[in-house]
Amino acid sequence: MATVNFYRDKSDKKGFAPIHLVIRCKGKQIKIATGEKVNLVEWDIDNQCVKGRESINNYFFYLKKETESFFNNSHKKDLTVSEIKKQVSSLVECYRSSNEVKIIEDSEPFYGQKITFIDLFAGAGGFSEGFLQAEQKNKIFDFILASDINENCELTHVVRYNHQLGLGTQFLKQDITESDFLNNLLEKLEGQKVDVICGGPPCQSFSLAGKRKKFDKKDDLFSHYIDVISHLRPKYFIMENVKGILTKENGRIKEMILSQIRSIIDFNELPKLIIFLNHLKKIDNGYSFLIDCYIQRLQFEKSNGNELSLLKERYINNVEQKFKNLLPKIADYKTSKTDESIGTIRHGFNLLKRIKELRAIKKQVIIEKSVCDIDNDFFVEKFNDFLSFIEPESIIGVIGLAFNNLKSPKDYKKDVEDISSSLQIFSQTIDECLNSLNQLSVKFNKKEEFEEILSELRLYNIDEPFVALASNYGVPQNRERVLFIGCRKDQKLIKEIPSSLKHNEKVTVFEAIYDLDFIGNDEESHTYSTVDLFEKYNGSAEYLKELLKKRNVDGRVSETGKSYSEWSKTGRLNGRFANIKQPLYVRNIEEFNNPLQHIPTPLNNHKTSKQNDDVVKRLEIILNTGDYDKAKVNLRKEGLDSEKRNYNILKPDSQSPTVMTIPDDYIHYSNPRALTVREMARLQSFDDSFVFQGKRSTGGNKRKDEVPQFTLVGNAVPPLLARAVAVEILKVIK
Repeated sequence: MATVNFYRDKSDKKGFAPIHLVIRCKGKQIKIATGEKVNLVEWDIDNQCVKGRESINNYFFYLKKETESFFNNSHKKDLTVSEIKKQVSSLVECYRSSNEVKIIEDSEPFYGQKITFIDLFAGAGGFSEGFLQAEQKNKIFDFILASDINENCELTHVVRYNHQLGLGTQFLKQDITESDFLNNLLEKLEGQKVDVICGGPPCQSFSLAGKRKKFDKKDDLFSHYIDVISHLRPKYFIMENVKGILTKENGRIKEMILSQIRSIIDFNELPKLIIFLNHLKKIDNGYSFLIDCYIQRLQFEKSNGNELSLLKERYINNVEQKFKNLLPKIADYKTSKTDESIGTIRHGFNLLKRIKELRAIKKQVIIEKSVCDIDNDFFVEKFNDFLSFIEPESIIGVIGLAFNNLKSPKDYKKDVEDISSSLQIFSQTIDECLNSLNQLSVKFNKKEEFEEILSELRLYNIDEPFVALASNYGVPQNRERVLFIGCRKDQKLIKEIPSSLKHNEKVTVFEAIYDLDFIGNDEESHTYSTVDLFEKYNGSAEYLKELLKKRNVDGRVSETGKSYSEWSKTGRLNGRFANIKQPLYVRNIEEFNNPLQHIPTPLNNHKTSKQNDDVVKRLEIILNTGDYDKAKVNLRKEGLDSEKRNYNILKPDSQSPTVMTIPDDYIHYSNPRALTVREMARLQSFDDSFVFQGKRSTGGNKRKDEVPQFTLVGNAVPPLLARAVAVEILKVIK
């Protein structure tokens, strides 16, 4: 067995020494030059790496991995020294000269173990930011890809992660529902394994089969998120959503989500279940047809694309053939050609065989429905009726009604029931199929054997989803989000994310944004200014000053820490990116691609809205009254009443309500004005060096497609909440 390591040779006059790759096998040793030289103090003998030189370490890892692979996969038992040298030297030459592989200096220091993750529905990058902040012993996260459909999301990611932090993170700007999304995702991953997937499919994507659907472009996002998990099979995944998802449709949506997660199966265990099912057929041949249907249905999970379409068509063909064999026994020739119910069954089979085409039609209709703004009008119900009607569940339901109308002879009742059951199996999730098979195993007195197979068949374990309150993790905001955290069966189940803070230690609004309170109406600042508390707040200065606490990066109170605002200014990446570039704002990708237009500034996104005198006076009355509802009487007297549903007055000594995407929903605690993007970002726990790119705001119909700065901030997962999740994963991931 060959061992592959690295060896630092003798130093030259300048103190640099070449690094050789050393192969030892059965007492023989082969040294091959890597082409790299390092200083004596840089070389870490124990870890076989160069301190603080990630690019070279990546290169060495590549050489070692490929050399070991050469030995392990070689068909020859005896290799000559020249053959080995030639092979490894070609690896060296290929790596160093290839246009596709660039050896560049990375700003990251070397860590022992990197856990890869991708961020879907990434938005601004709240999950991404929190995961990059996380560290546990010698483990950190390696951010390899993000995806979203909006170009401003992509621009914000490119500037932050590729330009500022120097990462090689890929960005896939594509709708997850598009047919080639998964292929494009795999192409960008370039064979890299994904340890963790995080993302938050919008809540509109959750609906129940058979229930009236809204049918907008977000309807299928959740199922496609599950498809990505099913294909990449990460060790952990996180799905984040609004609290209302737990009670939507009386809790049935939550159960549907858990069912689909539990429907992801371990393909390696599938043969055991198929052997078990074939054994049941031998015990009682009367169940042969249905058991074969279950076996065919299980095969769907291993396939996608055209292969899956062919399997589904073959399944329906088999069911249709059973019906054709049955038909002469239950109806004469004339009836079989003229009966409406029989025609319905025949045509239903035709429709089910063309599910792929019907889904394409459905998608196109949904797009056109969105383009034409069909919602809350006389058209919407008819459109939704049509879209519901072409779904497999609806088609199968109509076929079932047709069978009920046939009045089949009693002798063939079981055959009819088998056909109806087979169609139900076709549309069931795997979790539903397994529940049905569990009932079948009881009939055969094989329940224990089946449950043993089932425990190994499910690839993912998941506990009940839980509500995470952002303020428990150092975020100055009472934002509640639901987290579904699933783990592969070889990993430890995470049931909760323990709070970082006690109730009396939570970060207040004042702590978060007091140092930014130096601009007025229609002003913008790119530099920080000192805020004199005693001059600005007079009698309340002492009380407000007591709110300022020193904290650790996770928000815990600590005598040796920094204030929340100091953490925001210096950053929470723990020195991992020593060469982080200065914050940079650009309006679009064209401006970013022109370095001459790059103007780094210490402070970005800190601009107040231009509000007229009436708006300023209205906000002043609400602020002085302390409550919008109570202020409405005075507003009417002054002729300043508004149709706006709500204004949230921030309280300096508590946490803010949930930060949304519209800035004038909030009134600053000391000034009659809305918040800036940077102040909202502080309330979300983003570092000041994280710059939100592109347009500051937008309105009207443009809100459907554009994602300006305020939307990026309001829709984001708070990074410190994401960090707490990431740390918990790092603690237990194998």
